Amino acid sequence: MSNRSALRQVMPAMFAHEGHWDGFYRHFSADGDLLDQHRTTTWCELPDSGPWSYIQHNKLFWEDGRTAEYEFGGALVGDRLVWDTDRFSGTGWQSHENTILLMLDRKDVPDSYYIELITLAPDGQSRARTWQWFLQGKAWKRTLCDEWRTG
Repeated sequence: MSNRSALRQVMPAMFAHEGHWDGFYRHFSADGDLLDQHRTTTWCELPDSGPWSYIQHNKLFWEDGRTAEYEFGGALVGDRLVWDTDRFSGTGWQSHENTILLMLDRKDVPDSYYIELITLAPDGQSRARTWQWFLQGKAWKRTLCDEWRTG
């Protein structure tokens, strides 16, 4: 069975996220103070074959000229996508309401993890992503991502 066919059986909502997205990430402290913000372009691809069932490409842009690029793949194991990168490891799954959930342990920030909720708007042209960060077992910060489909 192809990667796409297997993914469609357990996470059909992922196919609505395939493609190119532009948006903004805003990171807030637990007290609500703005810690960081940047623009992003994201490309989500669902390859038919190979080691990954999901690949995400991110380009981040800050107003001061800094940039960063990341690419990471997730393998389908049972009914979950599984990631193990240099920065994080964890799993993603689809809820019954067609919402995507992720739980990711951060390798670049010891003793931290975040839970991400990705919700697609009914028209499929925008989405909201919310990350709840925990550090040493306590709420640490929140990230709000607002994105819209491009291309």
